[in-house]
Amino acid sequence: MTRVDAFSAAAPAAPGASTPEPVRRVILVVDDALDTLRMLCDALAGEGYVVLVARDADEALARFDVTVPDGVLLDAVMPGIDGFALCRHLKATPEWSHVPVVFMTGLSETEQILQGFASGGVDYVVKPLRIPEVLARLATHVHNARAARLAREAVDVAGMGVVVLDGQGRVAWRSPQATRWLGDAFGAETADADGRAWLQKAHASGEAHIRLPDGRALQARHMGAGGLSEAMLLLRMGPAQAHAAPPRQPDVPLTPRETEVLAWLAKGKTNRDIADILGMSPRTVNKHLEHIFEKLGVETRSAATAVAGRLLGPD
Repeated sequence: MTRVDAFSAAAPAAPGASTPEPVRRVILVVDDALDTLRMLCDALAGEGYVVLVARDADEALARFDVTVPDGVLLDAVMPGIDGFALCRHLKATPEWSHVPVVFMTGLSETEQILQGFASGGVDYVVKPLRIPEVLARLATHVHNARAARLAREAVDVAGMGVVVLDGQGRVAWRSPQATRWLGDAFGAETADADGRAWLQKAHASGEAHIRLPDGRALQARHMGAGGLSEAMLLLRMGPAQAHAAPPRQPDVPLTPRETEVLAWLAKGKTNRDIADILGMSPRTVNKHLEHIFEKLGVETRSAATAVAGRLLGPD
């Protein structure tokens, strides 16, 4: 039985044709079954894809070292490192994390399906494979991933970075620019832990700043939901003086928590907004405002906002 070629190409263009060929997407198929590899190579090549194949996790990583594919069809159960562990490794590597992974599995139990999604897969197909279904699902995910990647890279070109946090506050995706800046701010060894804590702080409070040793300052601002249970943060880098310092304590005897509530009130936030930002109930915000109004000698929100501008300094 002959070894499956590492590359499979579509039919060549007719001699003398001058029309430039469209950019062909690269798909990596990872499976230890030769029959499956041959079947998928033929089907994918017929759709105009360039196909790479690997029979285990080590070969798959070797393919990634050569070129980053546009999508991966990955067998969940393989000898040695299984597909779930390989997918987690791909998603933990910033340069590869954007590549959509579609699992191929004969395991239809809910636990195995959930394990595939938890490891970073975007979809799954059940063996024996239905080729039209595989091609349709793969085309959709490759198209969506490419559109998202181009949009995020455009943000980098504009001089900003993007970070997406999942529902547990973990970094689900970060643009190349954001990766570089977080490394500058927290160092290669601490970027994952300390950087994640700082990003979670920005998510909770709306924004966060950190000053770098070289005089620059990195700002993270929460821009809202980026997807289901996800939060999108926009990163900017600039001179340290371009970013506001945290509000200083006013001369009147406000507690630190009352100072925070007053600072967000001065920024035009509603009671519910302040509650969400500071992790308290709207009722608790109302109680803080009652004490603030009494201490400031004011009776309205607009009056408190005016006084806050003088007490807390410029924003």
